[in-house]
Amino acid sequence: MSSRCPLFPLWALTLLTALPLTAQAVPAEIILLRHGEKINPFQLSKIGEERAHALAQVYLGKDASHSILPKGEKPAVLMTVTLHTIETMTPTALSWGMPETAYTAVPEYFQTEKQKKAQETQRTQEAAYAILHDPEYDGKVVIVMWEHARIASQKLEEHSPGQQVTFRQLLHLGTLPGVPKTWPKHTFDYFWIVKYHGGNPDPAAFQMIRQTYTGKYANLPQNDWGKPE
Repeated sequence: MSSRCPLFPLWALTLLTALPLTAQAVPAEIILLRHGEKINPFQLSKIGEERAHALAQVYLGKDASHSILPKGEKPAVLMTVTLHTIETMTPTALSWGMPETAYTAVPEYFQTEKQKKAQETQRTQEAAYAILHDPEYDGKVVIVMWEHARIASQKLEEHSPGQQVTFRQLLHLGTLPGVPKTWPKHTFDYFWIVKYHGGNPDPAAFQMIRQTYTGKYANLPQNDWGKPE
């Protein structure tokens, strides 16, 4: 697992992400999803652990039975942020023989809530900047497994005036029809697929796909968007 060092001071990165990006490289597709179900700030539940393996074997891993990657293409990067996302991504990373690129925001007991949110903001901004600028991702598929409120949260955005604090803002997803303003707290079973065309940093298409499982994973919650498990 690799860990990215901060690219900029928080104030500079906030200023940068508030401006239109001049893209040096643009992926062909971004797959956004959240981690599996959890029991505390540090650990997945048994269902969450099972979902991690199901994601690898059915949707995201090498030789997945119903891969959502274009033509089974190998992803350019597997991005994670918290312990929950690292744990959920691990079976997929192992299947490809790839490291996780972890923009780590690990919970610490001495942190205040303000400090925790500032760290999550900075790491999300760093990841978004890399997605739209790193030449290693140009024209390729990027998988981003993140905390749901940092993917999209209308409340968080409204409470952070003058900043871009979610991927919905940072990747300009609000310009596309059908993109929810908030990722619901109890929704674990969806993918957001964002596609780009011709190197344009503005997203061209959006699709939301529900995870559905049969066989040994049929017991996993497969609730509708915004509905409780």
